[in-house]
Amino acid sequence: MAASPDKSNQMEKIVSLCKRRGFLFKNSEIYGGLNGFWDYGPLGVELKRNVKAAWWQDMVTSHDDLNKVENAPEPFAMTGIDSTIIMHPQVWKCSGHYDLFHDFMVDCRESNKRYRHDQIVGRWVEAKNQKIFVSAPASENCESDIETKALKFFNIRSKNRDQLAWIGDVVNLTTISESENVLAPDAKNLNTLTEPREFNLMFKTTVGALGNADDFAFLRPETAQGIFVNFKNVIDSTRYRLPLGIAQIGKSFRNEITPRNFTFRSREFEQMEIEFFCHPDESQKWYSYWRDRRLQWYHQMGISDERLIMREHHADELAHYSIGTADIEYAFPFLPSGEYGELEGVAHRGDFDLRSHMEGKLDESSNPLSLELDEHGQPKYRGSGKDLQYRDDLTNEKYTPHVIEPSAGADRAVLAFLCEAYTEDEAPDEKGKMQTRTLMRLHPRIAPIKAAVFPLVKKDGMPEVAKEIYLQLKKDHNVFYDEKGAVGRRYRRQDEAGTPYCITIDGETMENQTVTIRDRDSLEQTRVPVADIGNEIRNRINS
Repeated sequence: MAASPDKSNQMEKIVSLCKRRGFLFKNSEIYGGLNGFWDYGPLGVELKRNVKAAWWQDMVTSHDDLNKVENAPEPFAMTGIDSTIIMHPQVWKCSGHYDLFHDFMVDCRESNKRYRHDQIVGRWVEAKNQKIFVSAPASENCESDIETKALKFFNIRSKNRDQLAWIGDVVNLTTISESENVLAPDAKNLNTLTEPREFNLMFKTTVGALGNADDFAFLRPETAQGIFVNFKNVIDSTRYRLPLGIAQIGKSFRNEITPRNFTFRSREFEQMEIEFFCHPDESQKWYSYWRDRRLQWYHQMGISDERLIMREHHADELAHYSIGTADIEYAFPFLPSGEYGELEGVAHRGDFDLRSHMEGKLDESSNPLSLELDEHGQPKYRGSGKDLQYRDDLTNEKYTPHVIEPSAGADRAVLAFLCEAYTEDEAPDEKGKMQTRTLMRLHPRIAPIKAAVFPLVKKDGMPEVAKEIYLQLKKDHNVFYDEKGAVGRRYRRQDEAGTPYCITIDGETMENQTVTIRDRDSLEQTRVPVADIGNEIRNRINS
C-alpha cells in the first residue's frame, strides 16, 4: 500500500534521490557550485527531453487543424519556431523588459548578503526599553526564526521569552514605514540594511569586439518575444490563417537575486511557450479554452487533482500588458501546507506585444499610432515601424491579433513530476519479507527508461536471449540491460529510476519463449510471448 512521505523531509529525500540516481546535479559541484544553476544527469536529461517531447507532440505535431478540436471555439492551426537567445536590444525596450523587468533588493552591510525586499518578513518587538523590527526570510518557520533572533539580540533565555512584548503580527518588510531599528536576517546589529534599489533581472552581454555601449545586448528573459517579432515571417512563409498558435521551447535567463527551492527558481531555465494569435472578438473564448486544456494536460501526465489548482489573478496582480492571467499551481513539498507554487501561466496579453513592436509606423490616414509617452512627452518605446497586422484573405478584414499565452517552465514541470512521482510503499523482497520500497511513479510517456531487461541468472543461455530482446527494444525505446546482483535488487534500482516495466528472462523463457513483464506500480507480473514484447511495451506506454 503506497504511503505519502512526511512533507517535512520529503523534499530532502527527493533531492538526495536526484543526486544518487543521476537526475540532477549541482552545477560546477567540484568547485563548490554556482547558485541558481543546475545540471541534468543521465536520467534527468531523458526525463526533461521526454517532458518537452510530450508537450510538443500534444500541443503541436499531433494537432488536428482540419476539424474542430474538443471544446475549442473553432478549428485552429499550430506550428513552431526556434528563435535565438540573443536578440536586438530594442526588442527588450519595446517589450517593456528593459524599463520594467526588475525586482527591488536590499543589501546587508554587516553580512554582505543580498535579499529581495519583498521576501523578507518580520515583527516588531519590545524588550529592555528598546523596540526593534526583527526580520527573517519568508518561510514556514519564520515566526520561530524571528523569536530566536529576538531572544539572542536581547540576551534573554528561552525560559524567559515572556519578557518579549510582541507588537502586531508578522508583516512584510515592504509594508513598514519606519527604517530605523531593523535587525537584518543575518545581522547582529541594527540598521545594517541598505535602502531598496532596483535590480534589473536581465543578463547583459556584449556582441562584437569593441565592447562599448553600442555593443551591449541581453540574454533573453523569455522566449515569447522571439515569436512576436517573427509573427509576420511565419504567416507569410506558411500561409496559415488565424487562429494560429506558434510554439517554442528554449532557454531563458533571469538574474534572480535569491534563487532557491532546488530548481524551482533558477537563473537559467527552459520554457515551453505558445503564443496563440486570434481575432480580438474571440480572444476571451480562446483564453478559457487554453486555461482548461493546459490544466488537463498535467492531469493526463500524472499530477493528482488535490495537488494542482488553477488560480485567476486579481486585478492588482496583473502584468502591465495583461487583460487576464491564470496560474496553474502545484503543491510543491518545500512550500508550507496549503500553499502552491506557479507551474504555468496562461495570460491574455491582448494586442500589447504586436502593437509595441509596430510603434512609430503611420496608419493609412498618416496619423502617428498611439505611443506611450515618457515624462518629457517623448515616445517611451520605439518599435520597428513595420506593419505586423493580419489581413484575413477571405473577409479582407485587417486587424492586430490578440494573443493568448500558455507559458510553462520545463524545469518546473520536471520538478513537479519528480515530486508527484516520489513514493514510499511496502513490497516483498526475494524471500517474501515486506520491506520499504522507494519508487518514482512517473508516467510511462515521460519515464527516462521505458523498460529494463534482466536475465534471471548469468547462465543457461538466458543472457544471450536477454541481450537479443534488449537490442530489439532499443531500436524504439530507451531501455536498460542489467545482469548484476539479485533480481530483487535490480527491481529496486529500476523502481528508483522510475522505470515502469521490467522484463525478466527465466527458465520458462527457454522452454516456451515467454518472458515476465513486471509492472512498477502494481507489482503485477504477466507472461508475454517474446515475439509480442515490442508491441506490448509500446501499447502500455501509450495507453
